[in-house]
Amino acid sequence: MTGATGDVGTHLSRELAGKYKLRLADKRPLKAPKGQTFMKADISKMADAMRITKGDDAVVHLGGYSVEGPWEEILKANIVGCYNVFEAARKNGVKRILFPTSNHAVGFYRRDQTIDHRVYPKPDSRYGVSKVFGEALGSLYADKYGLQVFMMRIGNVNPKPIDKRRLS
Repeated sequence: MTGATGDVGTHLSRELAGKYKLRLADKRPLKAPKGQTFMKADISKMADAMRITKGDDAVVHLGGYSVEGPWEEILKANIVGCYNVFEAARKNGVKRILFPTSNHAVGFYRRDQTIDHRVYPKPDSRYGVSKVFGEALGSLYADKYGLQVFMMRIGNVNPKPIDKRRLS
């Protein structure tokens, strides 16, 4: 699991603890919970991506820059890093990738408009553009290389919705 010290990674690794053997990876250090291992890695470096995906059955790719910010940071983490994780997984024979993406990939649809997974991307930020890239990359790796890629757009990870818009 890349991005293990992030918001989603922290919650997900806690939920999966004891149910699956997890190898957690992130740039920031982490004391791995019992039964899990941690590898410090920078996914913008192909060598690190190769190292953390070696021997895996599946990859949960949560790593990246998780908010709007400077393009250079988003490019390095979310474009180069995403490519490196997908390519390293392919080269290492990983069969499945779970890539949670973001509602920011479709954030410029009107709030009163009901949308589903079939809508055309309308990113609302450079961060959203990076998530559209990841979705397209996932599609490529599924179609061209036969990887089983599961993508879902995350809208909210708070314990309770903080406003009406986040109820869905």
